Amino acid sequence: MSQFIVLEGIDGAGTTTQLAHLSGYLEGLGVHNHTTREPTTGPIGRIIRETLQAKEGAPTRATLPWLFAADRADHLHREIFPALANGTWVLSDRYFHSSLAYQSLDLPLEDVLALNGQFPAPDLTIFLDLDPDTALARINARQGTREIYEHKDLLERIAHQYTVVNRRLQERGDHIVILDGAQPIASVSAAIEETVAPLLSS
Repeated sequence: MSQFIVLEGIDGAGTTTQLAHLSGYLEGLGVHNHTTREPTTGPIGRIIRETLQAKEGAPTRATLPWLFAADRADHLHREIFPALANGTWVLSDRYFHSSLAYQSLDLPLEDVLALNGQFPAPDLTIFLDLDPDTALARINARQGTREIYEHKDLLERIAHQYTVVNRRLQERGDHIVILDGAQPIASVSAAIEETVAPLLSS
């Protein structure tokens, strides 16, 4: 049976690195999977990336709750649902949890929840917990332009919002596992493998 797994965390938490490892791990076990991410590479996702990179002429940050919801609807129907229907596991770097944490900086959480209320919960969400100082150090070590949320004051607020969001979603029954994202990469990978193992036998 196909599974929908999401990796979440603040910028710098290592979701992209760990998604790639998890995909390879599953393929090694003979589990075909499709990796994806949000914002997507689709038409709405490209607009979102322009805003995140503060490109001239891009929509303002205030539009992001609606843009992300539209991109997510397109993502589900364009990629996620077809893959799951074909028996392929889907691994996504971010999903609606990111919207709830990030976009609730500009819009009340209840409003962001309402925008995302029709989207199905993943079978498993793995949240890589990381303190903002460590996240910022990792971001600073990268090459490239910093995105609009990649600043200490915003990362601190987003980390707090994730705590609120994870608790709220767990209380409604979503399957969310919180792992220590500050551990060495190999240790985090091993913890993710252990977390995913029950789904392999289901």
